[in-house]
Amino acid sequence: MNPIKEKSKSLENNFLPLKKMYPKSYNKDRTSPYTKTRVILMNGTEFESQWFMHNFARHCDEPEILEALAVVRRQEQQQQKRISCLKPINESILETTIGYEQLAVDLTAALARNEKDENNIRALNFALLEDFDHLYRYANLLKTDKDIDADVLVGKFTEIMPGRPTVAEHRYPADDLKPHLNAQTADLYSKLVACTITAAEQQTMNYYMNIAQWYKNDLGRKLYAEIAMIEEAHVTQYESLKDPNMTWLEQWVMHEYTECWLYYSAMQDETDEYIKKIWAQHYKMEVAHLKTAAKLLKKYENKSYESVFGEGEFPKLLKLGENKNYIRKVLGDTVLLTADNTRDKFEYKEIKKIPDGHRYFEYQNYMSGDPEKNPSHLVISKAIEKLGKDFRYQDSEHPVKELRNRENDNVKISRTK
Repeated sequence: MNPIKEKSKSLENNFLPLKKMYPKSYNKDRTSPYTKTRVILMNGTEFESQWFMHNFARHCDEPEILEALAVVRRQEQQQQKRISCLKPINESILETTIGYEQLAVDLTAALARNEKDENNIRALNFALLEDFDHLYRYANLLKTDKDIDADVLVGKFTEIMPGRPTVAEHRYPADDLKPHLNAQTADLYSKLVACTITAAEQQTMNYYMNIAQWYKNDLGRKLYAEIAMIEEAHVTQYESLKDPNMTWLEQWVMHEYTECWLYYSAMQDETDEYIKKIWAQHYKMEVAHLKTAAKLLKKYENKSYESVFGEGEFPKLLKLGENKNYIRKVLGDTVLLTADNTRDKFEYKEIKKIPDGHRYFEYQNYMSGDPEKNPSHLVISKAIEKLGKDFRYQDSEHPVKELRNRENDNVKISRTK
């Protein structure tokens, strides 16, 4: 499938009337977990598109481009509002959060499994274990506060057990930066990976930034605040993978192509026929947006769309699904890693190989102080006290021996030597 060759309506004929902006919400008890995660992903994709275009407009003085940005941006806003209201009224903040973390885990794993760029793979696998741990922490909060088993919400497609402990994830910000792709030579799939994972993690960061104050108890509010800081670190990591040397117009074209790829992937993967029709309609809208951006790229920079995404044929489509074995292998192989950057070298090292005076330890001590007082640890301690052991869903014993004890939350692994 090549979106640039697809027929589409003219740009001005792609607005949605208000009555079509408010959809029928999915049923939280019967809908596939991966339909829910697609809703979160596409919501985040539209948010990313919105704020990219707003920032572009603030750095542009060409009336024709500004007018096109205004029109496309308004249509993207309509798409975002429509998608966000697919979430039902009776789905709680915390139930939705489980969907956010399942998306983070299975999207990251799916992208990594099909990626060839080693830098992208390492970045994906590194953050994967941290989002995996977040799912475990929120699942325990859900169990102690609501007496709901998160394995039901994830459809038992995703295991729930410790990853790299959240307490170990507080790193000096500069260590989260990674080398960026070269847009001229990088594989198209790798560019799509960088765009997609940045949007998804940014959506999670934004959700936690704005939802913490609405939780009903102090521990929950603190947990959202702590994990939101890690999501900010993940956005820092993932956005650094994107090539900053692309012009604003080139970036816009890549944004639109990414949206086309994601909507087409969602359309092919969707099991809910009502929502599938929404993905299909939005895909057609994005085709018009892509053609608009490509036309402006040609007019103002004399560059063809091929210079951004080649001929346009989609690479392998995104398919969300189970990744248990892959995640177990990454856990076993890399749980002890942390990041160690200098200005000319970006590395992942086992914690035992980090020098004693490294800024990781200084930042850890400043941010966490006593790790046993961190919200991410306290939520597990509370679950153990109330339930006799932590809440988990796992098909077999944990691949990391130090994380198998269900009556004690390990705050030393991955953060102390």
